[in-house]
Amino acid sequence: MGHEIVDLAGKQARGYVIPLGPVNLVVVVTDKGMVGCGAIDVAALNSFGYPAARVRPSKGSSISSIEDLLAGIIKEANPAAEKMGVNVGQSGREALYMM
Repeated sequence: MGHEIVDLAGKQARGYVIPLGPVNLVVVVTDKGMVGCGAIDVAALNSFGYPAARVRPSKGSSISSIEDLLAGIIKEANPAAEKMGVNVGQSGREALYMM
């Protein structure tokens, strides 16, 4: 598992890359929510009131790194994340700024 600090405007988040065979599970977690790759179940996280969104790649076929996630495009945000201003079409980095 890889871990790195992600600098955001005025705060830091924690990024994780977890190898799962042929793919990586990629997430960035702030103090208020998270953005993850397509494998993240944002509806399940919403049942706990946890703001979460997932991205699709902005280029290429998958999210495999923190950089891919930050550049990715939000394809789904749960209601808890939407209340924070996260919207479909934003970049992963933009969504993390809201969280």
